[in-house]
Amino acid sequence: MADRLTRAGLSVASSLVDFIEQRALPGTGIEAKVFWEGLAGLLTRFTPDNRALLATRDALQARIDAWHGERRGLPIIQSEYQPFLREIGYLVEEPASVGVTTKNVDPEVATMAGPQLVVPVLNARFLLNAANARWGSLYDALYGTDAVPGSAKPGGYDAARGEKVIAWAKAFLDEAVPLASGSHADVTGWRVVDGALEPRLRDPSAFAGYRGDPAAPDAILLRHHGLGVELVIDRTHPVGRTDPAGLADVILESALTTIVDLEDSVAAVDAEDKVAAYANWLGVMRGDLEATFEKGGRTMTRRMEDDRIWRAPADGRAFAVPGRALLFVRTVGHLMTTPAVLMADGSEAFEGLLDAMVVSLCALHDLKGLGKFRNSPAGSVYIVKPKMHGPDEAAFANRVFDAVEDALCLSRNTLKLGLMDEERRTSANLAACIAAVKDRIVFINTGFLDRTGDEIHTSMEAGAMVRKAEMKSAAWISAYEDRNVRIGLACGLAGRGQIGKGMWAAPDRMADMLAQKIAHPRSGAATAWAPSPTAATLHATHYHLVDVAERQRVIAGEAVPSLDLLLTVPLHHGGNWSAEEIREELRNNAQGILGYVVRWIDQGVGCSKVPDIHDIGLMEDRATLRISSQHIANWLRHGVCSKADVEAALFEMAAKVDAQNAGDPAYTPMALDPEASLAFQAARALVFEGASQPNGYTEPLLHKFRAEAKAR
Repeated sequence: MADRLTRAGLSVASSLVDFIEQRALPGTGIEAKVFWEGLAGLLTRFTPDNRALLATRDALQARIDAWHGERRGLPIIQSEYQPFLREIGYLVEEPASVGVTTKNVDPEVATMAGPQLVVPVLNARFLLNAANARWGSLYDALYGTDAVPGSAKPGGYDAARGEKVIAWAKAFLDEAVPLASGSHADVTGWRVVDGALEPRLRDPSAFAGYRGDPAAPDAILLRHHGLGVELVIDRTHPVGRTDPAGLADVILESALTTIVDLEDSVAAVDAEDKVAAYANWLGVMRGDLEATFEKGGRTMTRRMEDDRIWRAPADGRAFAVPGRALLFVRTVGHLMTTPAVLMADGSEAFEGLLDAMVVSLCALHDLKGLGKFRNSPAGSVYIVKPKMHGPDEAAFANRVFDAVEDALCLSRNTLKLGLMDEERRTSANLAACIAAVKDRIVFINTGFLDRTGDEIHTSMEAGAMVRKAEMKSAAWISAYEDRNVRIGLACGLAGRGQIGKGMWAAPDRMADMLAQKIAHPRSGAATAWAPSPTAATLHATHYHLVDVAERQRVIAGEAVPSLDLLLTVPLHHGGNWSAEEIREELRNNAQGILGYVVRWIDQGVGCSKVPDIHDIGLMEDRATLRISSQHIANWLRHGVCSKADVEAALFEMAAKVDAQNAGDPAYTPMALDPEASLAFQAARALVFEGASQPNGYTEPLLHKFRAEAKAR
């Protein structure tokens, strides 16, 4: 912390100064003095407003706690509850109409429907994988997962499994891009004649391009529902030489967009972490990020993929198709501060304000064409803003974006905003939130886990919540998901931005994902999160089977579910749970908390595949931690369990998590000496201090213990 420099009255970590002045600013036309004065002005102007918004959160929570406390044991009657929420300003008047006016939006966001990835910015290899996940092998995705029953035999290519994969893929082609007659399984060869593909397609316009000799092309590009499907033809390939048409692979356009995450999936607690995050974001904006790693005894280097070059059917002219996902960046919310920058009074700067300025500066390299690729040919910067509570906070973000644009000499609304609909006050006032950012909004997305964490914390004093597994069938959750789509459509997001849905958390259960996640495009969502590039390729098949644009046209005429349903608190109304049921719930939550926290605190891993209590790998980030810690805190508050019960579950599960991580040489066991384990103490704090944490967020405690671990 002593290694600091003064810039425009701010005390800035020297590593951040070096990054800004030596790497981020050169070529942008922005002088160092202008940047630092702009940042100082941003912090001076908006810090008081930011503090006031957080104070409003606390004041509203105190009023709600008191209201529930006075009525403990009584049913929550909506005709009493909603007027109270309006009286205190938690609910606002819904605007009569909202018309989104966002301009200069790239088609991947505005008009195309397909999967979306979220990737931790601190892992360069994963970041490049996600950026390059625009195209993925359907054959590989099917062969290597349980999407096709069974598994490959060891010892090289399993031809029997390959036959099942090829049959699945060709049946998919028959649905997505059918032939005028017959099946793709019967094709013995392809050729381009007078600009048309033979054998003929039922929809000839689906033929979009080819590579190689038109009489015997090497690859064919088809389009359906706006998405590309590549047929790779190679009769010398181990698969292609056994195929009647020489078809060696089917490549699907998969992750249209990827969110580069500085928030829930990373552990960034100081200037060192923030600089590493900003450097990787700059790397993908410039297109020069590389990651070198060992795999199978070989050193490999990963880079961003080039565009894919095709020939037009009619005249053979060359044209390019994007080879990479269009990148968003998710900054942090309004809550946290960072020691990377200290204000004149010695206080830490709000991290969200610093993020807004720095990620936008890095994106200038894309806007000015300074790098190898163009992320946004439309000339926009796509910033997802998470964890905002209500329209006042959305309006605050809008003003901050205005100020950043002015500081960096950008045209108004160059910075586009993605609104995470993951807090209760936002989902209850969604139309008003959209209205506050209507000129720059390009994205709304539901987040079940954070939304559930806020549901529990907001109504902490109302009573004991249902068991965690029952939350997904609670009345409020279906209303939440449906309102998100219908309100987004009513506000005019279709054709201007994405309406999205959340993550499939089990990356090893692709058969279940294929069966269930088709519900997202059927719901009218133009995108939904997938846990890996492989999952994105499989999820892409859903957007061929469902015409999202048509679904949106149908849904747009449907009624918006009422606030009565959305605001129905998921309280337990049945009899008492048995001792075994309580123990089971505590063990499940405790194992999930410990399994995630131990990697966060000890290793700085913010998102990973964590085994659950049944040893099923689940993608975990802070949102999953929030719901588990808040759930135990709620049961403690209402006497469902005792502190001793929770302690027993934590100690028991510490041993289980240790066993699950026994093969990790970097892992430090917790159960041997729980009092000495910072990870174990962090888990305890998250539970026993959960009711007092701001909105139930986990970040303050995680940052505190991680900083201590780094200091050790």
